[in-house]
Amino acid sequence: MRILLPFLALYRRHWIRMALGILLAIVTLLASIGLLTLSGWFLAATSLAGLAGIYSFNYMLPAAGVRGAAIARTAGRYAERLASHDATFRVLAHLRVFTFSKLLPLSPGGLAGFQKAELLNRLVADVDTLDHLYLRVISPVIAALVVIVVVTAGLSFLDPHLALLLGGIMLALLILLPCIFYLAGKPIGRDLAKLRGEYRTQLNGWLQGQSELVIFGAESQRRESLDALERRWLKRQHEQAELSGLAQALMIAFSGITACLLLWLAADKLPDAGALLALLVFTPLAAFEALGPVAAAFQHFGQVMASAERVSQIISQQPAVTFPPADVSQASVPQHGDFGAAQASISIQNVSFRYPDQPLEVLKEITLEIAAGEHVALLGKTGCGKSTLAQLLTRAWDPQQGYILLNGVRLADYQQASLRSMVSVLSQRVHVFNATLRDNLLLAAPTASDKRLEEALKQVDLHVLLENSGLNAWLGEGGRQLSGGEQRRLGLARALLHDAPLWILDEPTEGLDAETERHILSLLASHCKGKTLLMITHRLTGLEKMDRLIEMEAGRIITR
Repeated sequence: MRILLPFLALYRRHWIRMALGILLAIVTLLASIGLLTLSGWFLAATSLAGLAGIYSFNYMLPAAGVRGAAIARTAGRYAERLASHDATFRVLAHLRVFTFSKLLPLSPGGLAGFQKAELLNRLVADVDTLDHLYLRVISPVIAALVVIVVVTAGLSFLDPHLALLLGGIMLALLILLPCIFYLAGKPIGRDLAKLRGEYRTQLNGWLQGQSELVIFGAESQRRESLDALERRWLKRQHEQAELSGLAQALMIAFSGITACLLLWLAADKLPDAGALLALLVFTPLAAFEALGPVAAAFQHFGQVMASAERVSQIISQQPAVTFPPADVSQASVPQHGDFGAAQASISIQNVSFRYPDQPLEVLKEITLEIAAGEHVALLGKTGCGKSTLAQLLTRAWDPQQGYILLNGVRLADYQQASLRSMVSVLSQRVHVFNATLRDNLLLAAPTASDKRLEEALKQVDLHVLLENSGLNAWLGEGGRQLSGGEQRRLGLARALLHDAPLWILDEPTEGLDAETERHILSLLASHCKGKTLLMITHRLTGLEKMDRLIEMEAGRIITR
């Protein structure tokens, strides 16, 4: 239960709506009980009154009570659904924002061990499962408890012993059946949460890699694996459905047994009760409606616990990189919009770094000074640590040894927004979002006009993207319409729009033809005058325009 405490704390923000939903659920259940018991008593009483009761029996008040209870039940059910689902959706929105806000600081270190589909499944499906906590557990249990108290108090006016018997039976069932079905459904719920994540992860991989699977003839093998996983998932769902059926069957059986028991006892204790016997019989039949959702709900409680554990497994991690709440480097950090006048110098002092859970160091005692406005090319074989050094400069990671200064201030002292405003980055992999061309560019400059966006595209020779739908062109998931070279130039257009004083470019001309490469290098040379540029590359084209060349090997600088 302790695993649920962080999520229950979020519920307090919406306690008024949740309390309203529970109150309406109680009103609806009491109206339903009143409708059935009053109808049963009314029919029995009119039957006993016969024709002689036409003038002596009051038909109007019971009939009005039946109509009132029916209207209250219908209106209450509608209002309860409206209030409960409104509260649930608000709680889910809060939970999802809370979870996502915990995920963001973990990137990339804390999320490296999770596949993208698995992260999406935990953020969406597992968080959705947590809504069972209110709809299927908290609300039904509280409503059932209140109904037991009210029904027991009401029947005590007829016979206190029969009322206590009914209340005791219902209370015992409210305690025992949830515990039994929670224990029975806990392993099924855990397996369902796990299998759901595995299935969606495999399905996502199968869809994304379908072309490669077809080319290498591995599609049928992967499909068989997916089908086997789906059969296991369906089997556990079937077992959970059987438990639900068993819970409902037991509740119906106990309802009938309790009604028969009360009828037998009432007939002996209240021989002159008359129509009140019908009321005593219909009361347990109606009251057990409040217990119906409780037993079935607790078999899903294991799935709720499993989902909570899966979400907590991510959000309980401590970020590998934390930023200070207050920026201590205001004197060195330019304000937004003043990047053109700002400069950036870098000082890397005795930096060593290894990735988590890896025995070997990727960077070993790196010391490097880059003056403001200097253009430096970083060369070296694949795997020598060039891209890792670039990630350290953006604080994707922190070094285990040494430190890095930007304008004489440690990177660890920069607030996140200030550091991001100082750096324009083109990474090895440019992510294209499933959105319009405009949306993908506005990531770098949210306030940029359409004219500025079009200029940036023309600067990187991507004016062809403006020919049809212009900036409204839909790029699709992962930018599938774009070639590798076009994606890199789109990333460069973002860097131009961001236009920070420090530029870090990782293979900016990868995938470009010779003519486009010369154009891009000429653009960088002219645009980055007065700016600090660190360019990671394998290619020798354009290196004569650099102020310095630095070569790395096995995590060390070997040539300056």
